[in-house]
Amino acid sequence: MTQRIRPGAVAALALLLAAATGCTGQQPQAPVPSAPPTAAGGAGGQDADVPRPFTLLASGDVLPHSSVIDRAAADAGGQGYDFTPMLKAAAPVVSRADLAICHMETVYGKDGGPYTGYPSFKSPPEVATALRATGYDSCSTASNHTLDDGAEGIARTLGALDKAGIRHAGSARSAAEAARPTILPTGPGKKAAKVAHLAYTYGTNDIPLPAGKPWAVNVTDERKIVAEARKARRAGADVVVLSAHWGTEWQDEPDARQLELADRLTASQDRGRPDLDLIIGTHAHVPQAYEKVNGTWVVYGMGDQIAGAMINYQGVQDPRGNQSSMGRFTFAPPAEPGGRWTVQKAEFVPQWYDTGTGRVVDLNTSIKAGADHHRQVRDRIRDVVLGRGAAADGLVMGE
Repeated sequence: MTQRIRPGAVAALALLLAAATGCTGQQPQAPVPSAPPTAAGGAGGQDADVPRPFTLLASGDVLPHSSVIDRAAADAGGQGYDFTPMLKAAAPVVSRADLAICHMETVYGKDGGPYTGYPSFKSPPEVATALRATGYDSCSTASNHTLDDGAEGIARTLGALDKAGIRHAGSARSAAEAARPTILPTGPGKKAAKVAHLAYTYGTNDIPLPAGKPWAVNVTDERKIVAEARKARRAGADVVVLSAHWGTEWQDEPDARQLELADRLTASQDRGRPDLDLIIGTHAHVPQAYEKVNGTWVVYGMGDQIAGAMINYQGVQDPRGNQSSMGRFTFAPPAEPGGRWTVQKAEFVPQWYDTGTGRVVDLNTSIKAGADHHRQVRDRIRDVVLGRGAAADGLVMGE
């Protein structure tokens, strides 16, 4: 697998570091290698030449509004920006997965700034360092804000992710990079599953693609998605995951376009094998349902993992904008070579970003620790996630 970071290493690393058309408004260190084996069968204790199950975790939008940037500056004690503390509660869940995928909604500004929040985002590149310290392996970078600072913003963002040790999908600095599949190993050995990560966005807030660079951002095109998935299979991918930036902001229910595209993409097959094995959605700012469609899990929307106080279309602060879920899927190898890796276990983990403290809260953990006032938030997320009957297909709330 890609190098993992143990939960206990996060604090140590932190010490070393010393819209209507967009999103609604608010308001390098070397990674530590090797995680312990997961319950599904992780890195150690098994024959490296035998295919084994793996866990894949995905989480929602990382959307640093100005208040989030200010919090990171305060957490750094005046020495730059430190986003690691705000993700501390997510780290135990993220780092236990064999493969963890985030959604980097915004682009990064230059070292030293200036940095901006809504409506045109430029985030500190220290975000990437914190994501890696938390345990993320890859981020989708296709969103409606990908072109907020043009091609230069894309180049800075991907460069910072590279420096932090995080792979990426959805935007590119060159035609060659855009054509190259993002394929992620889930463990050591030749038989460890390889996961292809694809990422597409519905649009870029009406900002045109850079002149002569039509490949700079992946804009949703069903035929292109299918073609890329098949190309990734030919390149050796065992599992193909699509990050889809889609949906209607502030709508709990998936919209008609999401439902239609999910149905068609999950029905697409090549030689009897589905082209996609998992779809993970972002953009709506609120948690949306999980559903098994044509035998494939679809997460319509995970919500915002990090964001400032969110203002909805009615002009009022909407607490749903700081609620999210993490999806965790355990894939099992096929009985015969060349068969489909299947989801053996599907889970969701409810989260909440506390804008008062500037911290991600693992709601199940906080409730167990006595924070009963979090129960209502946790239960609302659960009800939305299960709103399209996913419990009947085996989806459970995890920890």
